[in-house]
Amino acid sequence: MAAELSAHHRRLARQKREAITAAAAALFLERGYDGTSLARIAEAAEVSKSTLFKQFPTKAALFEAIVTESWKRDDADAVDQPRSGDLRAGLTAVGHRYAELIGRPTMAALFRIVIAELPRFPELGQMQFQLGKLPYFTSVQRYLEAEHEAGNADVPDAESAANQFLGMIANYVLWPRMLLTDWNPTADEVDTAVDEAVRTMLARYARD
Repeated sequence: MAAELSAHHRRLARQKREAITAAAAALFLERGYDGTSLARIAEAAEVSKSTLFKQFPTKAALFEAIVTESWKRDDADAVDQPRSGDLRAGLTAVGHRYAELIGRPTMAALFRIVIAELPRFPELGQMQFQLGKLPYFTSVQRYLEAEHEAGNADVPDAESAANQFLGMIANYVLWPRMLLTDWNPTADEVDTAVDEAVRTMLARYARD
């Protein structure tokens, strides 16, 4: 019985946390980071102020949680990077995972918030980079380094190669969405963009 109550309480806490971060992201986008109070977020999330302050004592802590949740993969049990040995398969897995992440509506909203508030709150950009972009980028760089060391690819500068690969995908999946409200490529179109990026990488870095 105690275990059931404990699981129930954890589930309620998780639901409230999700409601708070969703309400905060929507309000930050609508009213700006500076123009949104924690009290207003609690009201929009339909939780008490004490509940919100218990989980997020500051707006910075709340924004940090939004960034972390936005970059969290649904396949939480998946390894950060594929095993080396098949460059095409590895890049394809990495590319589709990245496209899924940055194709989420919440990701575009997060980037809009950061870009809009960056002049006044540069720490938001640092959070987005350090907690979101950088860890994913580093995992791709390490994967390319592993393929190079295993002799499956010729990647003397894995940092540059990771930038090239992720940039090709982001330039189709994410950045048009920042300017075009009706940009919504189909799953097949996203798959094609990833496959083309993989083919470009293979042409440049694969060993015969």
